Amino acid sequence: MLFGPLGLSDAEGAILAHSQRTGSGTIKKGTVLSADHIAALRAAGLTEVVAARLEAGDVHEDEAAARLAEAVAGVNVRVDRAFTGRANLFSQKPGILTVDRAAIDAFNRIDEAITVATLDAFAPVVDGTMIATVKIIPFAVPGPSVEKALRTVPPRGLFSVAPYKPTTVGVVSTVLSGTSEKMLKKTARVLADRVAPAGAVLLEELRVPHEPAAVAAALADLKGRGANLLLVFGASAIVDRGDVVPAGIEAAGGTIHDFGMPVDPGNLLLIADMAGTAVVGAPGCARSPRENGFDWVLQRLLAGIPVSREDVTGMGVGGLLMEIESRPQPRAGQEVETQTPKVAAILLAAGQSRRMGGANKLIEQIRGKPMVRIAAEAVLASAARPVFVVTGHQPDQVEAALAGLDVTFVNNPNYAEGLSTSLKTGIEALPADVDGAVVCLGDMPAVEASVIDRLVDVFAPADGRAVVVPTVKGKRGNPVLWGRRFFPALTAIRGDVGARHLIGENAELVTEIEIAGDAVLTDVDTPEALARIRNGQTA
Repeated sequence: MLFGPLGLSDAEGAILAHSQRTGSGTIKKGTVLSADHIAALRAAGLTEVVAARLEAGDVHEDEAAARLAEAVAGVNVRVDRAFTGRANLFSQKPGILTVDRAAIDAFNRIDEAITVATLDAFAPVVDGTMIATVKIIPFAVPGPSVEKALRTVPPRGLFSVAPYKPTTVGVVSTVLSGTSEKMLKKTARVLADRVAPAGAVLLEELRVPHEPAAVAAALADLKGRGANLLLVFGASAIVDRGDVVPAGIEAAGGTIHDFGMPVDPGNLLLIADMAGTAVVGAPGCARSPRENGFDWVLQRLLAGIPVSREDVTGMGVGGLLMEIESRPQPRAGQEVETQTPKVAAILLAAGQSRRMGGANKLIEQIRGKPMVRIAAEAVLASAARPVFVVTGHQPDQVEAALAGLDVTFVNNPNYAEGLSTSLKTGIEALPADVDGAVVCLGDMPAVEASVIDRLVDVFAPADGRAVVVPTVKGKRGNPVLWGRRFFPALTAIRGDVGARHLIGENAELVTEIEIAGDAVLTDVDTPEALARIRNGQTA
């Protein structure tokens, strides 16, 4: 591939390396320049551009990405259409992502222009989760490199989704005189939420005295009734292989395979086998919805993936979960926050309005103003400052609709990959001194400043109110105010999804505020919804 400055007289058919504004709009990088493009560039006063021209044997970035993505995709993986040298891959079933790490490393070392990136090995996914991307570093790759990369890929691909298996889960909970009924109910609720994505069936929870014989009898009972995964929650933590829970498992004919794991929280987890049925002695942290080592083992077992001693001992790298931002733990010597938190605002305005029949809904007029301007003015009338507007699709039109407003624009070049990319762009633009950010949507013009101010007034991360969510009769809506501790987790989301799962995983840090009316539930996705908004309806 030839790359460098080209005079316009020689640039037709070349690939534009950097976007260029002209009087009639913007010619985006990656565009194959036509005669009309050349004329527009001349009219803009340019005499040359930086461009790339393919040589014999080069493979265009989209063709290369498409071919390689099809090759690396294993079972239960769907390949999306390649664009701008990128082909995204998605799960076709709920399950666990399995990867061939060594083969992926070898693939990525073939040519600097060829890359593949995936989610973490054994990441839980649902149908439609973006699990990997093949990206060609613009704008072409030598044909021999493509062929070499294809030859390195095993027939099974580089990664697959192991679907969840039909699983009947039996639960044993031991109790002591001081065991809290509230804690037991919370444990059952949290466990139900954990196994729900896998479609697993909870057979029954047997509550028994904290004694080996009682544990053994309960395990035998549940196994006899068809449980093919057994979980034991002890009234006190397992501290030795000779403790009550492991002794009970062995009394039932089970064999302890592993005790302890290099994941924190989750150290005191036990794995056993009872005549072919996996038994897990849960650590105390498994009673919490926060991510812990129990999740890492449970998810694999629900997908029928055995967990060996080697697997467990290999979990140490990345196994320190105690200090992740979405699991705050006050530490001795840390200053307690006493001042009023500073809250910024992010207005998401990058979408393509796919359901609007071609129109960009954000610039559609409502009562004489573009929809996105109404949303932005409501944010600016609130206490949230500064205000960032994330653009993507038709950014010039969105910026024109917001002309004169005190907002900062940040462009998301990856907006077509989904909502998460715009959220990431907005979070990364925030200044270091903000304590939280209220994430607003440009297609919710009925949300008023008073709603945002109520969220800001309640927000108090030092007191455990780190996420504030508006609700209508118990149904959650938007906008949502997120504390800074969640920023890393928000930027880690992938695909065309929001952050609702973080609310469920951190329920103890979430405060819900009941809002009158339907404004926080009403977004404008269709022409019909737009017509209702124009008529003063919010539902």
